[in-house]
Amino acid sequence: MDEQRRAPLYEALESFRKKRVVPFDVPGHKRGRGNPELVELLGEKCVGLDVNSMKPLDDLCHPSSVIRDAEDLAAEAFGAAHSFFMVGGTTSAVQSMILSVCKSGDKIIMPRNVHKSVINALILCGAIPVYVNPEVDTRLGISLGMEPEKVKKAMEDNPDATAILVNNPTYYGVCSDLRSIVKLAHGKGMKVLVDEAHGTHFYFNDCLPVSAMAAGADMAAVSMHKSGGSLTQSSLLLLAKSVNADYVRQIINLTQTTSASYLLMASLDISRRNLALNGRQAFERVMRMAEYARKEINEIGDYYAYGKELINGTSVYDFDITKLAVYTRDIGLAGIEVYDILRDEYDIQIEFGDICNVLAYVSIGDRLQDIERLVGALDDIHRLFKKDKTGMLSAEYISPRVSVPPRKAFYADKISLPIEQTAGKICAEFVMCYPPGIPILAPGELITSEIIEYILYAKEKGCSMQGTEDFKVERLNVLK
Repeated sequence: MDEQRRAPLYEALESFRKKRVVPFDVPGHKRGRGNPELVELLGEKCVGLDVNSMKPLDDLCHPSSVIRDAEDLAAEAFGAAHSFFMVGGTTSAVQSMILSVCKSGDKIIMPRNVHKSVINALILCGAIPVYVNPEVDTRLGISLGMEPEKVKKAMEDNPDATAILVNNPTYYGVCSDLRSIVKLAHGKGMKVLVDEAHGTHFYFNDCLPVSAMAAGADMAAVSMHKSGGSLTQSSLLLLAKSVNADYVRQIINLTQTTSASYLLMASLDISRRNLALNGRQAFERVMRMAEYARKEINEIGDYYAYGKELINGTSVYDFDITKLAVYTRDIGLAGIEVYDILRDEYDIQIEFGDICNVLAYVSIGDRLQDIERLVGALDDIHRLFKKDKTGMLSAEYISPRVSVPPRKAFYADKISLPIEQTAGKICAEFVMCYPPGIPILAPGELITSEIIEYILYAKEKGCSMQGTEDFKVERLNVLK
């Protein structure tokens, strides 16, 4: 633990700052002197630490000193054999995992409710997805976890698959039986990749669901900037001993910038130290706040803030109680409508709203008075805005049918049609609500009347629709 008190990269930056080195390198703002407005916005110290790679500060593409030391400390803190600092968000970590184990034509087993970064990786490398469609909670309208029996069948049907990818947890807090899935996969010689974007805290408190590294996974992508406290866009890629770290670094360097932000990297170093020293107590407090909020919201009536009662041992093996997800449909409002009211009328910005739910992200920076304000606002909304729920759509997750591999569909000849005329066609692009960024349609999937109805309904309710070439999402590119 004494080693974890160090922050080698941050300490090197502080030492460099005190030397007042004259910059004849990039960035061109020269410690902010060339851009006073930037200094006014961010502060002199912040802009002064926006520096370029150099010998005293190491190089993220080929770290050999302070960055390497900081990555090693992160690996130790997270129980990994190796860690990589990622400055392209967890998107870059997820894609590096997949590109490290899959080449064109390889199969990878995964749930369909993955983040768009996963399917984007398949477009880049040409791997073929084998979807294990998750169970759906039809009341809440959310997809659940991967059931080991379905995973086992997918592996038996596709013994040539190279890897399996698991969400741990989902955006809503649902966890799969990760240990069992790892055991099944390793028994078949497959690698286990875990999208742990929303599970940084799992590594720092035993009362939370099992982490990917503790479960024996081969690689995990961890969003330190979500529940870990680092700056937006900073992330970690964790590796077990079963993975060749030098090869993975080559894969990362195919796409990651050669001008890595020292502000992002220093935030990873400092945040790792904070979690290693204080994470257990900090996340105990987060769990208490989230459970208190859940109890108070459920006492309002009509709302349903769900938790561990969803656990059924299969499709919901465990639940992350720090996730404050609330079902809103029984007050006659879509989640996105509650999301908009909270922001516009109460100055409360939550993580996202979908057709049936809202999600408030509770983490180490939250205070009890903020929780009270959120609960009070939801009580107000129930009293002032509740209406008849007749005619509301209940479905959130619609299991798609894959007709063409994602890469082939994305690069195929295509035509643009009004959404209403695309039923029966094969989609050639993405359609999604963001957040959470789980595609409603991905390249190569069959467009159905049910999906069209869902897209139009989500647009009408105010979801932020993305992914299509048509900025207004009124037309879709489909295969000719």
